[in-house]
Amino acid sequence: MKTHVLKGSKQEIAENLARIRGEVREAIVFEEEPASAAPGARTQDAEDIFAEMRPFMVDVQDVDDSREAIYTRMDGE
Repeated sequence: MKTHVLKGSKQEIAENLARIRGEVREAIVFEEEPASAAPGARTQDAEDIFAEMRPFMVDVQDVDDSREAIYTRMDGE
């Protein structure tokens, strides 16, 4: 499975999505709330944006997620 990050206006994202050849199974969309949101409306914290995805996330202790560890090839690859 390949990952794509599509950025731009709705139209640009839709056009780029339509150009993807393979089957698209899921999409995560970040919607900006209009500046004229109702008074007293709660804005989302960065933490809240990922609340829906939390059940699908892996929480592992003692993981080396440094840039070097992620981008360094391992033997046999």
